[in-house]
Amino acid sequence: MNFEATPTAPASISPHRRPRWIREAFPPALLIGFVVLSWQVVAERSGLPAFILPSPAQVWRAGWETRDLLGPAIGTTMLETAVGLVIALLLAVAIAAMMDFSPFLRRALYPILVASQTVQILAIAPLLIIWFGFGLLPKVIIVVLVCFFPMAVSTTDGLTSADPDLIALLRSMGATRAQVWRIVRLPAALPSFFSGLRVAVTYSVVGATIGEWVGGSAGLGLYMLRSKNALATDQVFVAMLITTLLSIGLFVLVYLIERAALPWYYSAQRAEQWEETGIY
Repeated sequence: MNFEATPTAPASISPHRRPRWIREAFPPALLIGFVVLSWQVVAERSGLPAFILPSPAQVWRAGWETRDLLGPAIGTTMLETAVGLVIALLLAVAIAAMMDFSPFLRRALYPILVASQTVQILAIAPLLIIWFGFGLLPKVIIVVLVCFFPMAVSTTDGLTSADPDLIALLRSMGATRAQVWRIVRLPAALPSFFSGLRVAVTYSVVGATIGEWVGGSAGLGLYMLRSKNALATDQVFVAMLITTLLSIGLFVLVYLIERAALPWYYSAQRAEQWEETGIY
């Protein structure tokens, strides 16, 4: 008798194996720990003054001592970031949909989208402050400008990557263009959309901080500017680290939302990985 071999899980996979998130988080955590330890050693033994290279311990102490200032600053920056992200998301999806429905609009708008990224944010930020003042609006506009492009381009490319055979099948069954877009094109674009959103959120906090740096009345950018003027380098590091942590937090949040919204996509990825390597 001829029995076909069936794939089995490799012997290395066991119920006692560490969870995947631990295996993925351990290498960067180890590297970060090494960098922080090296930073502490260099800061202590180099003899450099604290206003040039503060140690991690001094940065932590500066953050704790200025926590009353950091709370409102973080709140202001996150408000600007959230409003700008929402507006950029709505605009990006709307323009991507219009370009997908109209080849003429795609040919007209796509080069403009690319050209818009050649304008330096640091160059346009002072103009926005002059035009719109020192309030919330110019910071939100900067966040929109920073976040809009990756989401719009990724969503547009995702809409055009739909399976043409599936589209032809639906059209042969009498589906309208709107039905094809809703059933095929939109789900096909979601992975690309979330990829662009992950890129956008990593830039969003930096965009808000740039606006506050150029002309703000509150926020992490102003905190950083005042710390720089006072030669309080440890506080500058505090603002930098908080900005980094906020960006990472937003990235992780988008990733979790993506995993919850696209279970079919990640199930297909795991199946493909199993077929190629036999390992999840």
